[in-house]
Amino acid sequence: MNALQPWHIIILVLLVVLLFGAKRLPDTARAIGKSMKIFKAETKDFSGEKSAEDAEPAETRQIPPVAATSTTSGVTSQDDKVADLQRQLEELKKQQAADQPQKNAS
Repeated sequence: MNALQPWHIIILVLLVVLLFGAKRLPDTARAIGKSMKIFKAETKDFSGEKSAEDAEPAETRQIPPVAATSTTSGVTSQDDKVADLQRQLEELKKQQAADQPQKNAS
């Protein structure tokens, strides 16, 4: 008589959706998933089953630096890549600045 019945679960789900809103639930679920992944990694640390991939979370891994060549063409191509990336960054900043007034207006 005190066991959870299907209609209890339905009411519970409806209350959660009403309290938190449908927009925040996916973000919350994503955050819980990341927390579970971190928790699993930490429990592996205690048991000593740490592999090379688990040494550092994917978000914090560094990209290995590109070996610089001694030729001028290698340096020039790297300079071109840096200039291209800076131009892309400026374009993204302009787009973001243009989107901000639209979001504030609505």
